[in-house]
Amino acid sequence: MNILILGAGPAGLTLGNRLKDMGVDTFTILEKEKEAGGLCRTVMVDGVPVDIGGPHWLDAQNPEVCSYLFRFLPKDNWTTFERNSKIMMPDGQIIGSPIEANIWQLKREDQVDYLESISKAGCNTGVPMPEDFVDWVYWKLGNRIAEDYMLPYNTKMYGDNLSEMGTYWLYKLPDVSFRETLMSCLNRGFYGKQPCHASFYYTKYGYGEVWKRMADSIDAHIHYNCAAETIDMDTRTVTAADGTSYSADVIVNTIPWTAFKTIKGIPEELRQKVSELKSTSVEVRFVDKELETDAQWMYCANPKLPFHRLTLLKNLLPGFHGMLVETQKERLGLYKEGECPSRLSYMNEYAYPVHTVRKPQIMSELLTYSRKKNVYGLGRWGEHQQHNSDVTVGLAMRLADELI
Repeated sequence: MNILILGAGPAGLTLGNRLKDMGVDTFTILEKEKEAGGLCRTVMVDGVPVDIGGPHWLDAQNPEVCSYLFRFLPKDNWTTFERNSKIMMPDGQIIGSPIEANIWQLKREDQVDYLESISKAGCNTGVPMPEDFVDWVYWKLGNRIAEDYMLPYNTKMYGDNLSEMGTYWLYKLPDVSFRETLMSCLNRGFYGKQPCHASFYYTKYGYGEVWKRMADSIDAHIHYNCAAETIDMDTRTVTAADGTSYSADVIVNTIPWTAFKTIKGIPEELRQKVSELKSTSVEVRFVDKELETDAQWMYCANPKLPFHRLTLLKNLLPGFHGMLVETQKERLGLYKEGECPSRLSYMNEYAYPVHTVRKPQIMSELLTYSRKKNVYGLGRWGEHQQHNSDVTVGLAMRLADELI
């Protein structure tokens, strides 16, 4: 079987290596960049490993995925961390994340206000759960958390049109009950279940190292500087930017569907639906500034500050200093001239899928149709889901088993 894989990020690299493990040698990977890794790439800046797609880490809760990746970068090259993330509130107070389990760290009068607001939220007063994201935030968390943190932060992440977003993706958010919030305030300590990455691995080489090694193991199969521009599902042919065409028995797409200039072989109505898919662009800056905190990363809810997340290198890479500053492209104009000078900046054109209301329907229709043509969508962009890298690796491993 001749398999064509589009994209050499975690999805494409895992699938390629898994195929190699299974004795399949007839596969080709097209990668538009000069190196592999996608959003998980690392570059060295004066000896400092900088993750140019923003910070990523290996969740420790999936032993099958971890064991597979440890084949390429052995476990003794990784350090285990317990999650310590924090929130910079609009008034300057810094508390732990998730906010519902850490309002006990706020001033006492603020705690009372937040608890009163949560107690009146729709989820605690018998109101049915709404389908709109903004309405859900008020329904689940009450007015204070909605307006002080959730809405300003998500606006900085996804843009001003939060009303276009659905609620189907909220499994990614921590689910802390009012009772657990109250208990955390009474006990003055975290109470409840940690969100994802409660325990994770990171390496002194930067997260991109494992993907670089995976790419090295199948280097002969990867065509770099080769951007896929057109895909024809009827003939299972992809045309690259240089005009070269590649045909295959099976195509696995891990790049954004909206990145294709043309998608052939699908109904016009479906093509129009695919054009509705939205994503955000995020700039990552490596700056010399420091904050006095033991947090590995920090969410910023202050709408006056352009960035939405900071990563403190000293708390991930002992002996190094500096921060990674993430800012949505549309908010870069809020920086004053000369503010936040960087040693390196990188614009990730495709950073996060936007969870619009119609997206599940569109992707279900697209992926169902494409599979009938032996064209598969895989990973964050092939499925247009905000999959973490460990989830993507697991999906790629299962798809390899399905294909062979």
